[in-house]
Amino acid sequence: MHEFTLALHRALSGPADTNACWSPYSVATALGLVAEAARGRSRAEIVELIGEPAKLLERVAGAAELWAGTAAVTSTLWVDDGVAVHEDFLARLAGWPGARVRELALRAAPEVARGVINADVAEITRGLITQAVPAGAITADTLVALVNALYLKVGWLTPFRDADRTAALPFHAPGGTVSVPTMSRGGKLRHKALGGWQSVVLPADGGTEAVVLLPDGDLDAARLDAELLDALVGSGVYREVELFLPRFKVSSRLELADPLGELGVRTVFGEDADLGELTEERVAVTAALHQAVLDVDEQGLEGAAVTAVMFGAVSLELEPEPPLEVRVDRPFLFLVRHQESGAPYFLARVARP
Repeated sequence: MHEFTLALHRALSGPADTNACWSPYSVATALGLVAEAARGRSRAEIVELIGEPAKLLERVAGAAELWAGTAAVTSTLWVDDGVAVHEDFLARLAGWPGARVRELALRAAPEVARGVINADVAEITRGLITQAVPAGAITADTLVALVNALYLKVGWLTPFRDADRTAALPFHAPGGTVSVPTMSRGGKLRHKALGGWQSVVLPADGGTEAVVLLPDGDLDAARLDAELLDALVGSGVYREVELFLPRFKVSSRLELADPLGELGVRTVFGEDADLGELTEERVAVTAALHQAVLDVDEQGLEGAAVTAVMFGAVSLELEPEPPLEVRVDRPFLFLVRHQESGAPYFLARVARP
């Protein structure tokens, strides 16, 4: 899944001097369900990017097992009144984490339907995302809306030092050095230095971990491919580390059609779309929207993401050694993932904390 994560990150994260955040878990889940609905070239292009849906399902289902209480995932199929969805598709949908089917007057009252969907997402994401579907995304031609929502709140197994010890320290942002609130903590952490990068793994509750990915030089010039990322997050040595990490909150609102098109997923967005596994109606994907927010502080992290896909009618251990000091004082990547399966919940680029 790292290959997909990095490929789409490059396509949608925008200028290197800006913050960016998105959920590979949410986007991949939504694409997996679109693949379940697709046939022919429409399906093949998605499978080329994310792999077979059955394989993806194994991974996202394993990562969903930790969710309870302060975490949730849903995949809701909102179906317009009178639209018949194939029973075979509904049976496959039922196997995905948090699968639900709801009827809603999408065509007759687009703005009312938008309010219903946004209220549902706001409830799932504990108010972090309140406008998942913007005005105009649901139209008089919208027959089905597929909405994946993710919420995750976990604490560090070993918290950072108290907030009153968080200090304003220099951060070498693009365009100049700024002073940012910087947390600190010591202790044994898994660390790896390889290929011009350092990784520091922060264990969290429920089988979750965060990985700080700090390049030796400029983030926009650093090479990072799936093989190197696998090595950075999948191994390392436990050693004494004195970590200095900015406290940050990043968010993004993204349109996925063009980035996915760059990666070869085009047919489902056009008049040649074949989504015949979903319904007998002739439909194409008319909008693919994503929004994510990630908040990291001394106690843990809280994140939410939503991916909304609209289907519209178509007219067609070592010896002790001195503690390693890691100062995250320049742009870096921050990956939140499920420890056992490796499924990435969030990937953020922090250029300006």
